[in-house]
Amino acid sequence: MSALIIRNAEVDGRAGQDVRIEAGRIREVGPRLPSGGAALDARGAALIPGLADHHIHLMATAARAGSVILDDAADAADLAARLHAAAVSAPPDGWVRATGYHERIAGLLSRDDLDRMVSDRPVRVQDRTGGLWMLNSAALARLGNGDAPEGLERDAHGRPTGRLWRGDAWLQARIGRTPPDLATLGAALAAHGVTAATDASVTTDQAAADALADAVRAGDLPMRLLLMSGGPIAAPADGAIRVGPLKVLLDDRDLIPLEDFTARIALARRLRRAVAVHCVTAGELALTLAALDAAGAQAGDRIEHGGVIPAEAIADLRRLRLVVVTQPGFVFERGDRYLAEVDAAEQADLYRCASLIAAGVPVAASSDAPYSAPDPWAAMRAAITRRTRAGRTVAGGERVEPAAALALWLGAPEAPGGPPRRVAPGAAADLCLLKAPLAEALDALTPDLVAATLVDGRLTFEAS
Repeated sequence: MSALIIRNAEVDGRAGQDVRIEAGRIREVGPRLPSGGAALDARGAALIPGLADHHIHLMATAARAGSVILDDAADAADLAARLHAAAVSAPPDGWVRATGYHERIAGLLSRDDLDRMVSDRPVRVQDRTGGLWMLNSAALARLGNGDAPEGLERDAHGRPTGRLWRGDAWLQARIGRTPPDLATLGAALAAHGVTAATDASVTTDQAAADALADAVRAGDLPMRLLLMSGGPIAAPADGAIRVGPLKVLLDDRDLIPLEDFTARIALARRLRRAVAVHCVTAGELALTLAALDAAGAQAGDRIEHGGVIPAEAIADLRRLRLVVVTQPGFVFERGDRYLAEVDAAEQADLYRCASLIAAGVPVAASSDAPYSAPDPWAAMRAAITRRTRAGRTVAGGERVEPAAALALWLGAPEAPGGPPRRVAPGAAADLCLLKAPLAEALDALTPDLVAATLVDGRLTFEAS
């Protein structure tokens, strides 16, 4: 692996620093280092550790590029027009896939609702949470009725309604795996300065893990990759991916019994893994705290989302040494809906950040893409302003300062919420070179500020 020296960078507030990289690691930091190997001129701009997205769904985010996007659909007529247009352009045997649906558009859709919009192509519409697929009759016929999961809802006469709850694995098995274009997503993440990602998909099995490892090896995903899963998976010997916590997916409409939850935690411990628990509601969080109290929490256990964290739960989060991996981007993207739909008494509990940090609870940030934009800089701005698209404030007391917002993305993938990684001798050369000194960059916080991204000392992105 060739050597590289980055000249004239701002490192930890010190201007005029050179950074020598050899064999994928930072070997030396200081002014006017001797020449050797290729050189990259930082032009006085800040060199920071690469950003880590601590909760993303890579396959689903890549697949979104070929989907009908419904985030801004106005009403049922708009929905029908979008689905019809996609059906007209779809191949004769192709599916129409739509994501980002919200009930405000046309309620919970049934097969009959969708049939009135598109009847001659199989259609599947995913709600904005990712937990529900709504299928038309053509889709149900294509899937067949064999071994249908419990999540396939039926009416009083046993006829499928078209609503499929938490049925991703069954859908994949029925439709077949068609790997999406991961290279485009990988390039976009690199252009944002991302050097590490944690895929939080509960549906990841060994085949999916192997496919993601192949994408890393091929350079389609030019980053360090940590994978969650709902069951056992193995990491390859070459380290293309690493195995992270066991994912426990809770659903407030049908919470699992406490004993089943503690059995999942016991499985994680047998696999020598922490647990990462999907907790959006206060009820899901209460069950999680009870389960971890009963089964025993360990370092590395995580609360994913923390959508609603009552003030009285913060002490338990700290006592159990739990990390909260939150998504400040939701405050901007969905905040107006939250203010309209969430009980006023709970609005101060939405996507806490500053209060958790002040209480000593480790906090890290992530995108949760495709359910939010995979842009860490936009999420940082949301963490600072707590403003919605309409400019309204959501839980303003949870604002953090710009440096703290950046730090939410600088923890190690295996230790989100831990000490921010540093540009220092001995550290892995996973770096983000900006186009301006840090103080100026923190005022703007846009992806346009990224000049170059390096993983293991190799350029994965360089701005024109």
